[in-house]
Amino acid sequence: MELGAFSISLCVKDIRISRDFYFKLGFEIFGGNIAQNWLILKNDSCVIGLFQGMFEGNILTFNPGWDQDAKPVPDFTDVRKIQQRLKEEGITLETEADPNSSGPAHLVLKDPDGNVIMLDQHV
Repeated sequence: MELGAFSISLCVKDIRISRDFYFKLGFEIFGGNIAQNWLILKNDSCVIGLFQGMFEGNILTFNPGWDQDAKPVPDFTDVRKIQQRLKEEGITLETEADPNSSGPAHLVLKDPDGNVIMLDQHV
């Protein structure tokens, strides 16, 4: 099962302090809008998102249809197919994509330890 590009979405208390900290680790701004309290940072193939006041806890994020540079890939497994497979495997989903839709969609699940995982397809 291809899950797409991976990043971690971090719930931060102060986006500017967090941005400055990750700059010191060699990350650079890749996307986002600090005025809206979210940034995407990149260091080589490592991608992290900083989100202030948008959700609780950190989220493991996968983007079906994207590579690590947020560029569309020609062949990928649609999030709805992944959803179907997860359900067949008996995995409970917190949020589901509309199986009758196409294009952008997302689903959310938790691992056995309660860690949140989001598959967020933008294409």
